[in-house]
Amino acid sequence: MLKPHPPACQSQLVSLGWVTMSYGKSLLAQAKSFGFSDRQIAALVGSTEDEVRALRKKIGLVPSYRLVDTCAAEFEAYTPYYYSTYDTDDDEIRKTDAKKVMILGGGPNRIGQGIEFDYCCVHAAFALKELGFETIMVNSNPETVSTDYDTSDKLFFEPLTLEDVLHIYERENCWGAIAQFGGQTPLNLALGLQKNGVNIIGTSPQNIEIAEDRKLFAAMLDRLKIPQPPNGLATNEEEALAAAKNIGYPVLVRPSFVLGGRAMQIVYSDDELRYYMRHAVEASPERPVLVDKFLEEAIEVDVDAVADIGVGGNTIVIGGFLEHIEFAGCHSGDAAMVLPPHSLDKDVIETMRQYTHTMSRELQVAGLMNVQFAVKGKHVWVLEVNPRASRTVPFVSKAIGRPLAKLAAKVMTGKKLTDLGFTEEIWPKHFSVKESVFSFSKFPGQDILLGPEMRSTGEVMGLGRDWGMAYAKSQMAAQPPLPASGKVFISVRDSDKVKVVPIARQLVELGFTLCATNGTAKVLQAAGLPVQLLFKVQEGRPNILDLIKNGEIAMVINTPSGQSPRADEVKIRTAAVLHRISIMTTLASAKAAALGIKTLRDRGLKVHSLQEFHAQLK
Repeated sequence: MLKPHPPACQSQLVSLGWVTMSYGKSLLAQAKSFGFSDRQIAALVGSTEDEVRALRKKIGLVPSYRLVDTCAAEFEAYTPYYYSTYDTDDDEIRKTDAKKVMILGGGPNRIGQGIEFDYCCVHAAFALKELGFETIMVNSNPETVSTDYDTSDKLFFEPLTLEDVLHIYERENCWGAIAQFGGQTPLNLALGLQKNGVNIIGTSPQNIEIAEDRKLFAAMLDRLKIPQPPNGLATNEEEALAAAKNIGYPVLVRPSFVLGGRAMQIVYSDDELRYYMRHAVEASPERPVLVDKFLEEAIEVDVDAVADIGVGGNTIVIGGFLEHIEFAGCHSGDAAMVLPPHSLDKDVIETMRQYTHTMSRELQVAGLMNVQFAVKGKHVWVLEVNPRASRTVPFVSKAIGRPLAKLAAKVMTGKKLTDLGFTEEIWPKHFSVKESVFSFSKFPGQDILLGPEMRSTGEVMGLGRDWGMAYAKSQMAAQPPLPASGKVFISVRDSDKVKVVPIARQLVELGFTLCATNGTAKVLQAAGLPVQLLFKVQEGRPNILDLIKNGEIAMVINTPSGQSPRADEVKIRTAAVLHRISIMTTLASAKAAALGIKTLRDRGLKVHSLQEFHAQLK
């Protein structure tokens, strides 16, 4: 093991020089052979990663790359897999004179970063091949398509760290690198790579930083006169409380630079905010907590666009407007979405279009950009802007029949959208619904309520001539499907009791029977609807859990009573999931379910291929 940094009396010596003079090159080589990164070595000797890297390069200590025969010697392997080693000087890299572009993958799959970003990386590789580039994929996940043998020209099976990526870039003498397609992991490396001479193609890392840094982003929106929800920054508990007092509860709090909405929460009081600041996050000036006004009952809209402004073009094309079915507060990776929007006013859509174009020009976007809006009535606010690939790009591409990631990759190399023949928005005549897939059945007792922290593990797509049919198909794919008949249990919070009546009435008209506990039952009965009264779980039997276990319930509509759900609500939702019963935890999804059931009843299920829908677009 390396010894710690030199004593204070020798502080005038450069720590790395001290180690090298005292132990020679062999110790550093041994540390690298054992797998120590430059960053770890720097921490051990009291230096910096940059100094360790500079020293290694100065003394000629760099990794060699070995080849994995992907075809097990049965026939020639045309796409080599490489891995780095410090245990040998025998280097097996196949050198070429082609112009090379490195694509940084997403790394390990996790909630919030997965296959959607891998899709973008794969399409980038295909697009660059079409333009004559040699493609070099860097990714460490064997479960992805980007690491398949026929995706790129070369694959480096290496960690996505500054050290490893720089080694590959320099060894292959790459012309450029794409960091914006693999999600947050490679994006966090962009500025460091650029600082070390890497040509990051596409939207500049500096402009991406403007979108990600809350102060810079807020200043940009103020300058462009684009509204955003009231917000603030906090580096400690006192600042968070002051920001919330100034903004007004409820507020959405989250750490900066997070993936998949991790540690994001909606808080309604000082006590909740104090608990969050003390237990959920570690705030600091470098990692402030973002405090945003939470817009209750607002509709969220995701907008994906491709622009060539950053490469000297003048074209911005919106791929699609995705209207969330759940109200604001549900993470975009978990929310069900419909494209094109089914309830938004034309003026609202035009406002979002203008804001998207304005921000694309300001950020000099070259490639993909995603914008998240909140809409309430005629008012539109910008929640977030990501001038990079987003998790909705694959869905939008399939819905409109144009490969957005491919087009964006070509733009990043300098192509104009006019040259690529993509200059106008495509509004499909059909509806596409994205529904998320969850693994709650694998975790009994885990509440299924959705919030600002992403929990889904996949997604499906439903297509239909109208959005009710598309939603019904999406539920068939996500499982369980919407029921055709049976008994529906309704138990909603007080603020939803009157609002649920029209949905309940439509279900009765469709032939369903209703059952509810006392509070909801009284409201439904007052509206003239027949309802079977059930005991609450803690009151006695028969209760809803009995009916679920007996197979008597076809669907559950249950909205949470508050921020801290009651134990019986959690039991009801968990039981529904375990017994594969369709459950709706928002009135928006319940309304969509009723419409989907009616559409299936009126028109019957009809199946068409994706290609048939795309043919209509042409």
